[in-house]
Amino acid sequence: MNPCRIAVIPGDGIGAEVIPEGVRVLEALAHRTAALHLEFQYFDWGSERYLAHGQMMPDGGLETLGEFDAIYFGSAGDPRVPDHITLWELRLKICQGFEQYANVRPARLLRGVRSPLAGVGPADLDWVIVRENSEGEYAGVGGRIHQNYPEEVALDVSVFTRAGVERIHRFAFELARSRPRRLLTLVTKSNAQRHGMVMWDQMFEEIAADYPDVTTDRILVDAMTTRMVLQPQSLDVVVASNLHADILSDLAAALSGSLGIAATANLRPERDYPSMFEPIHGSAFDLVGKGIANPIGALWTASMMLDHLGARVASTQLMAAIEKVTSTGRVMPADLGGHATTRAVTDAVIDAIET
Repeated sequence: MNPCRIAVIPGDGIGAEVIPEGVRVLEALAHRTAALHLEFQYFDWGSERYLAHGQMMPDGGLETLGEFDAIYFGSAGDPRVPDHITLWELRLKICQGFEQYANVRPARLLRGVRSPLAGVGPADLDWVIVRENSEGEYAGVGGRIHQNYPEEVALDVSVFTRAGVERIHRFAFELARSRPRRLLTLVTKSNAQRHGMVMWDQMFEEIAADYPDVTTDRILVDAMTTRMVLQPQSLDVVVASNLHADILSDLAAALSGSLGIAATANLRPERDYPSMFEPIHGSAFDLVGKGIANPIGALWTASMMLDHLGARVASTQLMAAIEKVTSTGRVMPADLGGHATTRAVTDAVIDAIET
């Protein structure tokens, strides 16, 4: 069997601490699983490279990544480099370059992890947020004129295409259909954004006719924030635009225990380009070098990557090992109320895999 080739880009901040831990866990799984063959190649792309060479990734970087089966990514962001450079010249360059239009962010309560919401248990909070990942508010269309003069104007234009909206809706409907509740919620702001968001609403209703087995509802994004807090059990799969889902998924991570456990898949469902998998906690420079960053988000992300690569048994084993560790509460990182180091949490997950 040919090995799955994985490009590893730890990136900035704690990405360089948690992604190697994820690789350790993946190697432990591969050692125990005869059918799982993985090859890793590291790339030192990120802010350090930008400071040294003026580029986050080298020329031809996308062509290099295109030869891999998946990309395992840490984070992009460094206080020494403007955020719009770190984001656009690395993460978004990969996402848009490979048309990874379906950003999938699960949010659920792992066993042993408490939500800040009183009385909420695992049965009440088990969501998947589907984020349109290629256009919308992050299309990159706009500009500035008369810079640094009193009459300066800056424009960021949200771009929604029928093709882009249709494909993310169909992806979300298919995902909802695959889950037991078959429930899909559309989030927009169509009362105020009367063109692009109205098209989102209209196309959602049109496509819903092809999925009579999926129950649907719609809600405005501001009302959605209160629903997530007050009625978490009313949600299952959520689909929203690039900006709206970006914000809501961070709230979802906090409600499910911590941003440190949250995972993401940037999917190219057609599989003609590689997909990219990343924890969503960002570079978190306040934690760098302390050895206390929570690796669970990176490990959950690795499980999503295995599932995408067809290694579903290994993916399930990894999630079971993670929850075996969290359920006991003995080896927990600081953001989940414990005192365990990054390495100690990873070691506990590897022990759970091997026993």
